Amino acid sequence: MKVGVVFPQTEFPNDAAAIKDFAQAVEDLGFNHLLAYEHVVGVNPDREGNWSGPYTYRDPFFEPIALFSYLSAITQKLEFITGIVILPQRQTTLFAKQAATLDILCKGRLRIGVGLGWNKPEYISLDKDFHNRGERFEEQIHVLRELWTKPLVTFEGNWHNLPDVGLNPLPVQKPIPLWFGGHADPVLRRVARLADGWLPNYRTPDDAAKALTKLQGYVEAEGRTLQDIGIEPRIHMKDGDEQEWRKLSQAWKDAGATHLTLITMGAGFQSAGQHLRLLEKFTKIAPVNT
Repeated sequence: MKVGVVFPQTEFPNDAAAIKDFAQAVEDLGFNHLLAYEHVVGVNPDREGNWSGPYTYRDPFFEPIALFSYLSAITQKLEFITGIVILPQRQTTLFAKQAATLDILCKGRLRIGVGLGWNKPEYISLDKDFHNRGERFEEQIHVLRELWTKPLVTFEGNWHNLPDVGLNPLPVQKPIPLWFGGHADPVLRRVARLADGWLPNYRTPDDAAKALTKLQGYVEAEGRTLQDIGIEPRIHMKDGDEQEWRKLSQAWKDAGATHLTLITMGAGFQSAGQHLRLLEKFTKIAPVNT
């Protein structure tokens, strides 16, 4: 099981040097990958109609493709995963180009986590329809893989029209792996049919047990097995101590997780050093790349 780290950008200084030092330290500690969340804009919680989302305009978020393009030049082995890009908010062909460029710059150290999202005001701000995002998402997945694997693509669907065009250069990975976030039943069905991996939101394997059983059934119905699909849960390090982290990481491994990502946010840290010291504790009680 490969262990990585969530970039703690909501509790981190907006400083390029600090970001560089953090990524290099994570790599030096032996972690496999760095995961970055995405929000393009934040909502004013005092807006008319109120707001109940977990993040607001006060929470900082770097655009992950740009962030990873910077980090790819100053790391050697660290992999990168978006966790998650809200794909239906983006122009598919442009995103395919951006991801292909990043995959070249980082020499194939990229996975793309994608999902539908929940933030309607963000969709409105990006001039995208919130209500048909599921239908568009599935076609987007097909278009991305076509563009990442073929020099020329001709495609006409409900939402995309590619008139004999292609990306140049193509990415190192053909195609770049696509992992899906979320845990609703339609998500599990999409994972079974279309995904290279799943990014569940559950805190523990016991919480995820019903979804894993469902997913296994859906995967088998598609002629696949769970071994064909990566699974990457997250551990909130503010919950529990070293003993609890060890127990939980082993439980996820036993449940079939191929990757695990550690979250240091939520403890009120304000410096990179505080996040790194907590991560270093984990390296002393469990292997981070097995």
